[in-house]
Amino acid sequence: MPTGARPTVRSRRLGAALRQYRQAAKLDQPQAAEVIASSQAKISRVESGHSTPRVIEVRLLLDAYGVTDSEVRSKLEELAKHSKKQGWWREHKGHLRPDYLDYIALEDDAVHIRQWQSVLIPGLLQTAAYAEAVISGGPTALASDHVARLVEVRKRRQERIAEGGARYSAVIWEAAIEHPLASVDIHREQLSALIEAGERENVTVQVLPFSAGALVAATSAFIAFSFDTESAVEVVTMDDLMSTSVLESPADLVVFANAFDLLCSSALTPEVSAKLIQSKLRTFEKGTS
Repeated sequence: MPTGARPTVRSRRLGAALRQYRQAAKLDQPQAAEVIASSQAKISRVESGHSTPRVIEVRLLLDAYGVTDSEVRSKLEELAKHSKKQGWWREHKGHLRPDYLDYIALEDDAVHIRQWQSVLIPGLLQTAAYAEAVISGGPTALASDHVARLVEVRKRRQERIAEGGARYSAVIWEAAIEHPLASVDIHREQLSALIEAGERENVTVQVLPFSAGALVAATSAFIAFSFDTESAVEVVTMDDLMSTSVLESPADLVVFANAFDLLCSSALTPEVSAKLIQSKLRTFEKGTS
């Protein structure tokens, strides 16, 4: 990666992991630099994601850090090999915010995605009509062709879940089920699609009921990502009007992992959630008959 280039999601993940293992081994950056016969400046760039080490350098550093777990080593070597890999989303780099491109890269690499959403049906489960209504109804006026592009990108993101490429767990506040944000017809179609999505083996949909009380206000919407089979939360993202924040510190990750576990335990089971959604769907169907 050229000096001054914007770090990729994979290079940041690799750098963060190497920093964590170096610190656990109680080595400083100059000592790490000696291991690969390089400079402290290079170690600093690697750990910040601004430079990608060669695979042999990753192996030497992991040896020095005492990392022997073969799965961990293999995962980090793969990140080094593919840190510059271009995903399909790069086709849209002239039209999408850089932080959104980074978010899609995280999503595409994840093996388990957990999402808490209190206002909307989550994007990975939205129908095209619902997505268009949400995107065009935002506070920023968007040209119709840009809205269409964003909807198409959202549909492309959904393909990985539909194909079973990652596990997806969503907890949705009952208000998003109860109250249409678009027309009743669009909402009815969305609820039907939500029921269908919850029937997939790799998808879990739970509804947090109104009876959960103040828990819904305890945290804003967030998404947690896991990148290996152990399903430990490794990255969390949160959106605001202008950007996507990425949280990677171990202390933050523990808080959000615990928060999601609490939301899941407080939510209706997937089976009861499906029945509630079906009940709401019948209500909307009766209202338009």
